[in-house]
Amino acid sequence: MSTLKVNAINAATSGQAVAVDISNPRSFRNLIINGAMQVAQRGTSSTDHGHHTLDRWAHYRAGVDENPTFSQADVASGTTPYELGFRKSLKTVNGNQTGGAGGSDYISLDYKWEAQDIANSGWNYTSTSSYVTLSFWVKSSVAQNFYFHIRTIDGTSQNYPMETGTLSANTWTKITKTIPGDSDLQFDNNNDTGLQMRFMLYRGTTNTGTITLNQWADFVGAVRVPDNTTTWYTTNDATFELTGAQFEVGSYATDFEHRSYGEELDRCQRYYQAQTDYHHICINNGESDRWIRFMKPMRAAPTVTTSPTNSVSFAAQNQQKEGFAGNGSGSGSANFNLEWTASAEL
Repeated sequence: MSTLKVNAINAATSGQAVAVDISNPRSFRNLIINGAMQVAQRGTSSTDHGHHTLDRWAHYRAGVDENPTFSQADVASGTTPYELGFRKSLKTVNGNQTGGAGGSDYISLDYKWEAQDIANSGWNYTSTSSYVTLSFWVKSSVAQNFYFHIRTIDGTSQNYPMETGTLSANTWTKITKTIPGDSDLQFDNNNDTGLQMRFMLYRGTTNTGTITLNQWADFVGAVRVPDNTTTWYTTNDATFELTGAQFEVGSYATDFEHRSYGEELDRCQRYYQAQTDYHHICINNGESDRWIRFMKPMRAAPTVTTSPTNSVSFAAQNQQKEGFAGNGSGSGSANFNLEWTASAEL
């Protein structure tokens, strides 16, 4: 039997020595769900504020003259992300902001984690010598720097602002940020929001100012990131694309953890589900009670919407993590399809 002995193993790109734990291949290391932007249960395009066009990723906008469009887009063949296995991105197309960059204007992309997922991740988050690493691929049609930040929610909210650096126009760039713990961080062991990440495509000066990058500090709503460059925001139809987002415990970025569409959908359905069921009403007065069981338990009792067919009404009741009750009514016997959605988003 042969034995291979080495003094160190270095990362191919940086040359940095890395630790290798053979006993733990670190499956399930990516704490971001739908980081490859594969799942879009609600549809593939929206201009709405606070909507999740792609599962787990919310988009927000305010003060705009024309609403931006947020969509699931194809990653072009021949690009580096495509060659690394990414086929979809979260794409933002700016509207025509004829009024210029106002102080309260903003367009942002958000991701939120449950507090328990961070608390139980293995990150010793109160230690400055313990790290998490964020990595993602980004492309902008306008050459400029963009800011983003992560913010804790439990205890005294803490803020960690970062920047992409100046991006080359229409060029995919990989961004990697290694983030230390801090004694002021707190993550409760529950299913509420514990950590939020926000990409600022533009944020007006009402919420920006002088702040130190790459450092934890108390969150101050009036100064979340430095003042933003206005070029992208004031360029009609400017685009911003994001894919390959990974957040993992450790001091360096590993290769992206690709998961199948089915695996990613299963994780997304903890927060959102949509289904069409077939039902039949055949009782006195044309009324019938039903219990609709979800495909998997949800994060919390969700908000349920129902859209029955064939002139039947169906009111959702007693929403629980496992399902919901409903009372269907119609004129005598009726077959009907019931389209329903259930949202337990953070």
